[in-house]
Amino acid sequence: MTTQALLRLAWRESRTARRRLALYMSSIAFGVAALVAIDSFAGNVTRSIRAQSRTLLGGDMALQARAAFPAVVDTLLDSLRTDNIATSRVTTFASMALAEPSGGTRLVQVRAVSPGYPFYGEIETIPANAWSRVHNESIVFVDPSLLVALDASVGDSLRLGQKMFAIAGTLGNVPGDAGITAVIGPRVYVSDTWLDATALLKFGSRAEYDVVLKLPASLATPAAAKTMARDLRRRIDPKAAAQQEAQEARGEERRGPGGEDEPPAADSVPKAVEPAPDSASGLVSGAVRTRVRVRTVADTERDFTESVARLADFLSIIGLIALLLGGIGVASGVNAFVSAKIDTVAVLRCLGATSRQVLALYVVQSAAMGLVGAIAGTLLGVAVQFLLPGVVSDFLPIDVELALEPRPLILGLATGVWVSLVFAMRPLLALRRVSPLQAIRREMDNTALPREWNDPARLTVDALLVSSIIGIVVSRIGSVRQGLYISAAIGGAVLVLWIAASLLIAAARRSTRPSWPFELRQGIANLHRPANQTRAVTLALGFGAFLLSTVYLVQANLLSRVQATSAGSAGNLLFFDVQDDQAAPLDSLLRARQHPVVQQTPIVTMRIDALNGRSVSSLMADTSARRAGWALRREYRSTYRDSIVGSEALVAGKWFADSATRAKSRASSPDAPFEVSFERDLATDLGVALGDTVTWNVQGVPVTTIVTSFRTVNWARFEANFFVVFAPEALRRAPQQFVVVANVPAGPAIAAVQRDIVRRFPNISSVDLTLVRQTIGAIVDKVTLAIRFLGLFSLAMGIPVLFSAVAATRRARLREGVLLRTLGASRAQVARVLLAEYGALGALGALTGMVLAFAGAWGLTRFVFKDPFDPAVGPTFVIAAGMLLLTMAIGLLTSRDVYKETPMAAIREA
Repeated sequence: MTTQALLRLAWRESRTARRRLALYMSSIAFGVAALVAIDSFAGNVTRSIRAQSRTLLGGDMALQARAAFPAVVDTLLDSLRTDNIATSRVTTFASMALAEPSGGTRLVQVRAVSPGYPFYGEIETIPANAWSRVHNESIVFVDPSLLVALDASVGDSLRLGQKMFAIAGTLGNVPGDAGITAVIGPRVYVSDTWLDATALLKFGSRAEYDVVLKLPASLATPAAAKTMARDLRRRIDPKAAAQQEAQEARGEERRGPGGEDEPPAADSVPKAVEPAPDSASGLVSGAVRTRVRVRTVADTERDFTESVARLADFLSIIGLIALLLGGIGVASGVNAFVSAKIDTVAVLRCLGATSRQVLALYVVQSAAMGLVGAIAGTLLGVAVQFLLPGVVSDFLPIDVELALEPRPLILGLATGVWVSLVFAMRPLLALRRVSPLQAIRREMDNTALPREWNDPARLTVDALLVSSIIGIVVSRIGSVRQGLYISAAIGGAVLVLWIAASLLIAAARRSTRPSWPFELRQGIANLHRPANQTRAVTLALGFGAFLLSTVYLVQANLLSRVQATSAGSAGNLLFFDVQDDQAAPLDSLLRARQHPVVQQTPIVTMRIDALNGRSVSSLMADTSARRAGWALRREYRSTYRDSIVGSEALVAGKWFADSATRAKSRASSPDAPFEVSFERDLATDLGVALGDTVTWNVQGVPVTTIVTSFRTVNWARFEANFFVVFAPEALRRAPQQFVVVANVPAGPAIAAVQRDIVRRFPNISSVDLTLVRQTIGAIVDKVTLAIRFLGLFSLAMGIPVLFSAVAATRRARLREGVLLRTLGASRAQVARVLLAEYGALGALGALTGMVLAFAGAWGLTRFVFKDPFDPAVGPTFVIAAGMLLLTMAIGLLTSRDVYKETPMAAIREA
């Protein structure tokens, strides 16, 4: 038979089964749709990031620090301006805002910007074009949510610190800001002209300082910007620059997709940033560590695209599961299709067709229908791609420009066709063994379609199936190790569901009792009938229940954790940035109103100078020991006290001795190191053990300590928690500020206290912990909305899989219905038999999926979120009940002809 004749015969022979094959292949469509939508949207976001990377940064380059820039940076910026490089500053910090007309207060994110910002993009305001007044008038622009929270309106007065401003309008789109930031704290934009007048930035105040640069065209190329950033680092921080260059020389530099850039010509670098002759060596002993980061547009683009890629990889797991479930649906449906084609195949064999030709005939049909299903999935994925921005736009700091991405479309189409074909091959192989005698001597399906486990072709297809799944997962994740782990996890879940279905079959075979009602006995017996689809239905239903329940359990656990820790906190109103001379007046003000102060914690800023006598620079350069660089470089905000608090637990060593014992010991050895306690994970990252000495730079004063204990800290508690706790005598005389926690009745009392504190101490910020809990809940809700969207998508994917699995036993149920109706059973009795069967299947799949969800949610909560697992059993049972009802509804809908047709019509169809 020629290829042309084979294709013509496949087309003609498929006329009676196209609709049925299309239904089976639709199982693959949702998996393809998920992959196409995720990959296309990720491609759109990545392309938009590349197009808007300068808008994200606000300029061509940025200098960033978490403390005021040192003098060397100010001098450097003055020099850059002489080379026609424009600069603009942005200072970001948290503060209390007070609306004078209403007296409302709210913790806000203040961004004080200098003229020129942003160099790329525009800050949109309502009314339009009002931003041009910001540097000439005492005005602010605020998030619309702040007006609602403060019961204020445009034109009202807003106090920031000691300065009064007029609200000139509300903020729209701001370059580089994601909408979700307004949930964390409403934004207030103001000119930095008035920053000193607010008197908000005092000793110890936390703020982020940025300077954005606009480079001339000759320096704005990636290669020139990279060289300029290197030379800026050398001028600002020679030692850190030398360490970074040494890492790059060892091949440890992260490279972007463009590979290595060629350095520009020497004359393209401004003289202002040409390094001093000895700067490159990193051996300047007197250099000051300034902790200033230099970022280019390429850095911003790389970080954002890597984040999008990680998110896409995570979401792709759901798409992969949807695709694999679709493959199970294809296998179930094709199995039913094969059973219906036994007579046709027998006739073809009688007419001289070989087993290979018969197999090729139906492989072509399946491949064609698989292509149809993959095309439908691709089109659906494109539609979903255009819906995704509405779900995740709050988390993106850019405007995503949607467009068709050819690569995801082609890959999704090819993957869908391949998965549908490889899953269909297994049942199709049985057609090779159909005997020509079946045309005149009809046997039962399981006899007419022999399936030997040791058939070489079947073993080859099985190996191809497993290797295809692993290959697809590995290629999607991009890591062989992680891909193998995920494949093993998917295989483990499938194995658990398969074992559960097998146990149900065994239990159904042994547990039926004559005393049971006839309909129940017959329905349970159907679970172990020949060619039953108990395992396929359990897999499809169990995976759907598993995904939905896992998402809900993780969300519920996170929210309950937030609520529990908030309720367990010492107070409900937290004050921070309290200066040393403000602690006592604040305490008196609160106590005068009968609001007890439950915690007053001193905070001292410091950095690590040395570990066991070795300097930080020496430790950073040492590659033989594994230490976390962030732990050596960061600025620590530590405290001192005599005792452990409720959010901590001592896990190793001994806590500080009592004050009398310490005083006596200090008198005898005045130069001995002070005792200090480390948080356990920080000690691990630093490679610190009990008895080690740590030298600290406490605002210019060296303080030597000895590690005497390790603690675990519950960071979720809304209290002042610390990595490092000192014995009191070590820091008592150091410059410090305080965090104060008070217990204030909820409602108007909290608002009154916040209003009066802001008026008397403008620099002090306060947080209503009840509002924090609501804010975190809002953020979690937004995150879970995006995840639930894909979870519901997975549930929708399971519906055609269930249809395919149920349709696979249609012939057997039709024969059974004929016999029952012939023996006198009513339609209602046949319907109750089906309800009993699908009720048992639904209960097993839903409950098994629920058990898997508990295990999956426990793993995510325990190892990813580092929290104890508190299962929400009741709502999970509600999800399981919903899945049960869905299964019964689909079973009755698909089988309606079994109990509606007359016995004679059913016999003719059979």
